[in-house]
Amino acid sequence: VQLQAFGGGSVQAGGSLGLSCVASGTFHSINVMGWYRQAPGKQRELVANINSDGSTTYADSVKGRLAISRDNSKDEVYLQMNSLKPEDTAVYYCNVLVTIKIYQYPRDYWGQGTLVTVSS
Repeated sequence: VQLQAFGGGSVQAGGSLGLSCVASGTFHSINVMGWYRQAPGKQRELVANINSDGSTTYADSVKGRLAISRDNSKDEVYLQMNSLKPEDTAVYYCNVLVTIKIYQYPRDYWGQGTLVTVSS
C-alpha cells in the first residue's frame, strides 16, 4: 500500500488549506483513514480520522475548524482546514488502516508527510 499526500503549504492565521491523500496498491479494504501531525519538538498526534461508515473522530484542538472526509470509490481522504492557527503548524501525515486480504488483521500505513505552516 502506498500513500501519496497533496496540499499543505504556508498560510496566515485565520486562513484555510486543504490536504488530500490517495491510497494505491492491492488490498481488500480500507478500514480507517486519517491525519496525524507532528510539530517540532512534540510527539505525533491524531488530528482526525474517519471510518469506512463515515464516522469521525477529531482532536479537541481542531473541532469546529477542521473537517475530514473520504471518497471510498477513489480511496482518498481529505482534510479541510479552516481558521488556522499558528499552533496548527506541523508536518501532517496521512494514515490508513488497511485489510490486505479478507479475514486478515488490518495493518497500518503512513504517508510521507506534508508541511503546514501558519504564520501569525
